Amino acid sequence: MSEVRPIAIVYPGQGAQRAGMARDFHEASAHARAVYAEASEAISLDLAALSFGDDPRLDLTEFTQPAIVTAEVAMTRTLEAELGLRATYFGGHSVGEYAALCAAGALPLADAVRLTRRRGALMQEAVPAGRGAMVAVIADGIADRDLGELGSEVDVANRNSPDQLVLSGAADAIAAACARLEIVLAGVEHRLVPLNVSAPFHSRLMRGIEAPFAAALAEVAPRLVPAAAAGVTSNVSGGFHEPRADAIVDALVRQLAGTVDWIANMRTLTGVGARVLEVGPGRPLRGFFKAAGHDVTSIVTLRSAEKQLR
Repeated sequence: MSEVRPIAIVYPGQGAQRAGMARDFHEASAHARAVYAEASEAISLDLAALSFGDDPRLDLTEFTQPAIVTAEVAMTRTLEAELGLRATYFGGHSVGEYAALCAAGALPLADAVRLTRRRGALMQEAVPAGRGAMVAVIADGIADRDLGELGSEVDVANRNSPDQLVLSGAADAIAAACARLEIVLAGVEHRLVPLNVSAPFHSRLMRGIEAPFAAALAEVAPRLVPAAAAGVTSNVSGGFHEPRADAIVDALVRQLAGTVDWIANMRTLTGVGARVLEVGPGRPLRGFFKAAGHDVTSIVTLRSAEKQLR
C-alpha cells in the first residue's frame, strides 16, 4: 500500500491579484460567497465588487491585500467543503502568510482582512509613491552569493528561490545597486527586473510602521488560536510558527521590514514530505519551487481544482 502524503497549501502574495480572481468560486459555491460576505462586512467594503469588476483600487496596496486574502480563503473553503481537500500544513508569501494563518484556523477571517487592510495602508503611507523601489535579481545561484557589494542602503526583501532575490530600498539606492550588479554579474547570464510596486516592501523603510501595526496585532492577539499556527510557516524564521500568541505577533511585526525567506519556507514544507498545492489567483510560487527542485500543483480556477483533486 502506498503511503498517503500530507498536503501543504501555499498562497501567493501581492502581485498575484487580477480582476475577476475567484469569481468562478463565488458563482459556484455558497461557501465562497459566505467568505466574501463576512470579509466585506468586516471592513465595510464590497470585496466581490472590488475584485470581480474593473475597479482600479484592486491595485492599491490598502485594497489589494485584503482582496487577495479573501480570494484565497474563499477558494480554500470551497475546496475543503466541496472537493474534500484536507491540508495539514500551510505557508504564504508575504501577505499570503495571513491567508495561510486564516486557512489553518489560527486567525479569524474578519481579523485577517482588517489586519491586511491596515497593513497595506501603513505600508503605502510609510514611503511616498516614487521614493522607493524594488527589483528582482535573477541569476543562477544568486541566493548563495555574497551581495555585500550592493551597499548598506539596500535590503534583501525576498529570498524567493536559489535563482531569485528581490532587493528593496530608496529608489536612488536601488538604481545604484543595479548599476553595481551589472558590473559584478558581467559575463553571467542574469536579469534585473524592476517590480511595479507602490512602496519598498520588506525593507528598513518599513520600520516606522512596526509600532502602529503591533498595536493592531495586539488587539487581535486574544482571538488567535496559537496551536493551529504550529503547522504554518513563518516568512521571517523559515520554520513553523511557535504556538504562542506573542511569538506569532512578533513574527508578523518583523515581517514588515524583514526578509521573506521563502527558500527556507519551501525547505520546511517539503521537508515534512508534503504534496504542495498552490492556491490563489496566480501561480508565482510554482516557479520558485521548481527552481528548488520540487513540483507544485497550482490551482487558480475551480475547473483546475476539479481536475487536480477529483
